[in-house]
Amino acid sequence: MGRIKTKLIKRLTFQLIKDRKQEFSKDFNQNKEVVGKHLSVSSKRIRNAVAGYVTRRIKQA
Repeated sequence: MGRIKTKLIKRLTFQLIKDRKQEFSKDFNQNKEVVGKHLSVSSKRIRNAVAGYVTRRIKQA
């Protein structure tokens, strides 16, 4: 079993992927910068969770 992502993380991730899919890659650190630039979240933990989930979804596609 893997870690369960909350609805907030999933919603933000799918919204970012829908709007800016071409900016993301398979590299977590690069995705972290892109998420930080486009998402106005003050929490580093949420930013990293979204970036990790984006990375995972891009690798699956």
